Amino acid sequence: MKRQMKVLRLAVFTAAMVAAGHVLAAAPADFPATPPAPGPAPRLTVPTPSAQTLANGLQVVSVRRAGLPLVTAQLVLRSGGEMDPPRLAGLADLTANLLSKGAAGKTAPQIAAAAETLGGTLNAAAGWDESAVDITVTTPKLPQALNLLAEVVRQPDFSAVELKRAQAQAIDDLRLALSRPTTLASLAASRGVFGEGAYGHSRSGTPSSIARIGRADVQRLHATLYRPDNAILVLAGDITPEQAQQLAQASFGSWAKPSTPLPAKPAGKAASVLPAVVLIDQHGAGQAGVVAAHAAPPRKDDDYYIGTVANAVLGGSYSARLNEEIRIKRGLSYGASSRLQSLGGAGMWLAAAQTKNPSAAQVVELMLGEFERLGSTRVSADELAARKATLIGGYGRSLETTAGLADQIADLAVYGVPLDQIGKYIEQVQAVTPRQIEKYAHKHLAGEGTTVVVVGDAGQFAGTIRKAHPHAALLQSTALDLDSPSLQPAAGPR
Repeated sequence: MKRQMKVLRLAVFTAAMVAAGHVLAAAPADFPATPPAPGPAPRLTVPTPSAQTLANGLQVVSVRRAGLPLVTAQLVLRSGGEMDPPRLAGLADLTANLLSKGAAGKTAPQIAAAAETLGGTLNAAAGWDESAVDITVTTPKLPQALNLLAEVVRQPDFSAVELKRAQAQAIDDLRLALSRPTTLASLAASRGVFGEGAYGHSRSGTPSSIARIGRADVQRLHATLYRPDNAILVLAGDITPEQAQQLAQASFGSWAKPSTPLPAKPAGKAASVLPAVVLIDQHGAGQAGVVAAHAAPPRKDDDYYIGTVANAVLGGSYSARLNEEIRIKRGLSYGASSRLQSLGGAGMWLAAAQTKNPSAAQVVELMLGEFERLGSTRVSADELAARKATLIGGYGRSLETTAGLADQIADLAVYGVPLDQIGKYIEQVQAVTPRQIEKYAHKHLAGEGTTVVVVGDAGQFAGTIRKAHPHAALLQSTALDLDSPSLQPAAGPR
């Protein structure tokens, strides 16, 4: 029966392809070769979130979306991977992941079952500047869901068995991730941008740092950072501000605020000891990962939206410049992209592509050329309109669910951005001009300060890259210390 079904599916697929080929062959000569111009930007109507603060310091932020009896509850801490102690990279992430693995006398399976009984799934993770636990349920189930959320946040067990299991899983995941050239190159580039600063290390940790973490480390981090005056409860969906405050008080009102002050956040960026170009030999790698990174402003920068649009032009979508030059025109990669990471104390602009080892040098120069071009020439009106349409469409989709809405609100709250910005994204993006993009990119991308990292079979690209960049350092992937700002266990790169 299975074989017959496969044959039938193949026949249907073949027939569809033949039909499609016939339609294409019969297309008129005046069939459009280019996509239509972007239409007018949609109007976005999002209620301004309501913010309240309980006596213990917990901030409660709610936004109502009536019509569908769903609510996403997200408990967010204003602390994340930047608070990892030295040599314990990944501690905040591991701590967050362990919250749902046992709490208040419930085992991990019992917590999962309790969430499923409510019709939801409990998710926990840490990022930069924040750690979060969330669940989405129907409105009548929200009180029970908040009680479950309070248990895992306030009373985690951090059992030795679950810690050992989580460490083993994390180490396996990291070894796989770091075997990929672009992932390793991105981690090294972060060191080049942030140096010894809090954002410079691997937020997920390294195999060595995860192995060093003990139960006492996890308990200490939780006791220090998981406190009501460092937390935000976001409620998005079918709920009023009055209901939000009442439910928050019932589930989190007894959460005591410690008498000790919160620890100060470390500086996100510090001096780097890496050279401008770093080559990492991953001998035998089938392809090379090429990354170019540059420091960028923090999230609260006045020009945040200009940077957002500038990144959309550079590499924020398939049709952006990096992919156009590297993939579409030259076929050097399956995809090239960039992202603007705006954090609390600093930021980073990072471009990445994976390519054949012999073409790594060419991709490096193309990336650097696009960095330079963005700050030296004006973006055309048509190109800018297309990139803005992509951003606006993506933002609109992110608000379609209560979970997406909660994520956007939490981001604003964590970084202290006015909450009414949730409904002003479209007008802010539309207001960006070509001149502003050119000025922004010239200030934050042009000239010195870019870190380039290439990881792959260096024998196939090191010589060519060093002709253009004589001071490039060559490191061996097998000898790296990923917990060191120099990437080496001893002195800096030779």
